[in-house]
Amino acid sequence: MSSRPEDTGRQPWLHDLEIAAHGNLTCVGDRSGDLDSPGTGLFVDDRRALTRWTLTVDGDRPVRVSAHSTGATTHVMSVARNLGGAGPDPTIEVHRRRRLVDGGLHEEVSVVSRWDRPLRCRLRLEAAGDGAELGILKAGRAPRELLAVTADGDALAWRDDRHETRVRLAGARAEVGEGGVGALVWEADVPAGGRRDWTVDVAVRRTSATVFGPEPGGHLVDWGDVVVAATDRRLDLVVDRSFADLTELVLADPDSPGDPFAAAGTPWYLTLFGRDSLWAASLTLPFGTDLAAGTLRTLARRQGRVDDPTTEEQPGKILHEVRSAPNVDALESHLPPLYYGTVDATPLWVRLLHDAWRWGLADDVVRELRGPLDAATGWVRRAAADSHDGFLRYVDATGTGLANQGWKDSADAMRRRDGTIATAPIALVETQAYAVSAAFGAAHLLEAVFDEEGAELRAWAEDLVGRVRDRFWVEDAGGPYLAMALDRDGAPVDGVGSNMGHVLGTGTLTAGESALVAARLTGADLLGPFGVGTLGRANPAYNPIGYHTGSVWTHDTAISALGLARDGHAAEAAAVLRALVDAATHFEFRFPELFGGSPESGLPVPYPASCRPQAWSAASAGAMVTAALGLEADVPAGRLTVSPMRPVPFGDLRVRGLRVRGEAVEIDVDDDGRVRDVRAPEWLEVRVT
Repeated sequence: MSSRPEDTGRQPWLHDLEIAAHGNLTCVGDRSGDLDSPGTGLFVDDRRALTRWTLTVDGDRPVRVSAHSTGATTHVMSVARNLGGAGPDPTIEVHRRRRLVDGGLHEEVSVVSRWDRPLRCRLRLEAAGDGAELGILKAGRAPRELLAVTADGDALAWRDDRHETRVRLAGARAEVGEGGVGALVWEADVPAGGRRDWTVDVAVRRTSATVFGPEPGGHLVDWGDVVVAATDRRLDLVVDRSFADLTELVLADPDSPGDPFAAAGTPWYLTLFGRDSLWAASLTLPFGTDLAAGTLRTLARRQGRVDDPTTEEQPGKILHEVRSAPNVDALESHLPPLYYGTVDATPLWVRLLHDAWRWGLADDVVRELRGPLDAATGWVRRAAADSHDGFLRYVDATGTGLANQGWKDSADAMRRRDGTIATAPIALVETQAYAVSAAFGAAHLLEAVFDEEGAELRAWAEDLVGRVRDRFWVEDAGGPYLAMALDRDGAPVDGVGSNMGHVLGTGTLTAGESALVAARLTGADLLGPFGVGTLGRANPAYNPIGYHTGSVWTHDTAISALGLARDGHAAEAAAVLRALVDAATHFEFRFPELFGGSPESGLPVPYPASCRPQAWSAASAGAMVTAALGLEADVPAGRLTVSPMRPVPFGDLRVRGLRVRGEAVEIDVDDDGRVRDVRAPEWLEVRVT
C-alpha cells in the first residue's frame, strides 16, 4: 500500500467540484476532471472505489477552460498549454466526457488539435483507490493508505473487502509507479487540425453483501417526456436539468427491485431518507405517481415494529435513514445504520399516500398499504398523546443522535427571538401542520376507499388545529406570526423562521391567519433576492451561511411558494418563484441543497458543503410548475383543476409530461394566466378557474 496526506479533520467542501450521479454511484471531481483532492472520488455503495484519477499530457496537467455536470455526466474542456503553437491562442484541446453507468463509468478522452502541424504526445492516467467509508470522508478523516494495485496488460485492478475495481484502456500500457499508484500510459499521434479519441472503462463489482445496498434504479421512473417552454427560458433549463438530476438519484429497494425511491442527495446522502424521499415524491406528483408508490412501499417495509431506544424505532414510525454502516459526522454524532430519529416522516408518509391517491394512485395500492397506514396514524396520535401538551415532540434520548429531528436538524437550528437555542423536547409548528393534513387525508381515505368512518380522525385534526392556534401565535413590532416551535417548557421558540411556510396549504390556518403568514414570509426579514431564509435577518443568531440559521434551502423556498399559491396568495408566490429562478441562474440551473442567505455583489453565495444534485432540491422544479399552473387533482372525482397565476411569473407557459392516473396531460397558458389549450384524456374533466 502507498500513503498520502489527506487527513484534514474537516468536512470537504463541494461547491467548486463537479458532481455526477447514477443510482448508487457518484463521481466527485475537481473542475479539471481529476480526482485527487479531499472529498473527490468515485463512490459506490458509500465506499470510495476510485481515489486518484489524474490525467497528464506530456507530463503536464491540462488547464481547465470549462466544466459542466448534469445527471450522470461531466464534461470538461481543457487546453495543453505545454503543446502546440507558440502564440497566445491555445491550439491543443483536451476534452474529458465522463458518463456514469451501472457498475462504473466510461470516460472519453479526446485530444483536439487546432495546430497546423502533426502532434505526438504521451498521455498518462494515474488511478488508485482506498476503499474509504463515506462517513469517514465526510468527517475529513480519510485513510492515508491506498489499496495495492496490480497491472496486467492494459488494465489495473485493486479491491477492498466489499468491491473489486478494474480500470482498462485498450491499447494502453498498465504499470504501477512510484508510491504504488497505478497508471495507464499511451502514445497519441494527432494529425494537423485533427483529433484522437479513447475510452477508459472503470468497472466496480460487489464482492460481498452490504447491510443496506440499494440497487441502481436503471431509470425506473421515466420523466423523459417532461418539457417546459416558457417565455422566461430559464425555467425551461431549471426543469430540464432538475429532472435529469432527479432521474439519476432514483434507486431501487433491494428487497423489491421494482420499487423506486429517490435517494436524498449526493455524495453524503445517497441512500433512503424518510423525509427527503417523501418530499421528493410529493413535489413531483403532477408528473406521475410511480415514485410515490415505490417510496411508500419501500418505507412501509421498514416501518417501526418495536420500541428500541438505541435506534429510536417505535411501532408505526417511519425511519429517518438507512446506511450500509454507522454514520459518524464531524461533530461526533453516531447514527446506527437503521435510524428512526425523525418526528415528521410519519405524518408525511400518510400525507403522501393520500395526495398520490388524488393524483391517480390506484385504490388497490392504497388497500395494500392499509396496515402501514393504520400503524402510521396510530404512531402520530400516540406521539401526541404521550406529550404533556398534546403536540408531537422530539428529543434525542441517546445523546449520540440528532439533537433536532425535523428537517432543520442541525443542533443550533431552533432559535428564540434573542438568538438563544431552545431546549428539547421540541414541538415544531410544521410537524403539527403535517399531522393535521395527514389526519384529514387518512380520514378521507378511510371513507372513500374503505367505506369506513373517518370522523374520529377528522375531529382529532380539528382539535390539533385549535391548539396550534392557541399556542403558536406570537407577536413582535411587525405584528403576529407563527413561532417556529414550542420548547421543553411550552414557551414559544419565537425566532422568525421559514418553518411557518410549511403550514400554508395544510388546512391548519384560517384565511386571515394565512394572510399574516404570507406577509411575514415574504417580508424583507425572510425573503431575499434568491429565496426564503431559514432564519430572519434581525435575529442575533443570523448567519447567512449557517446551515439552518440564515441560509436559503431550495426545497424550503419551493414548499413556501407552493403553500402560498394553494392559499391564494398569487403575488407573494410569484415573487418567491422568481427568486428561485434568479438563484438557479447563478448555479448553472442546477439547484444546490442550500446556499447563502445574503448576496455578495448581487450574487448568491454558495454554501461550501452543499450537496448537488439533491433530491428535494431537484424536485422543487416540479413544485414551481405546480404552483405557477395552480394544479390540483382529484382523480376519484375525475377532475383536474387548473388555476394559473395571473400574471404567470414566467410569461407564456406550456408544459408537457404532466400525468394524471398515468395518462399524459399538456397545458398551455398565456402570460396573463389564460388557458389557451389543454390536452387530456377524455375521462378527465379539466376545470379552469
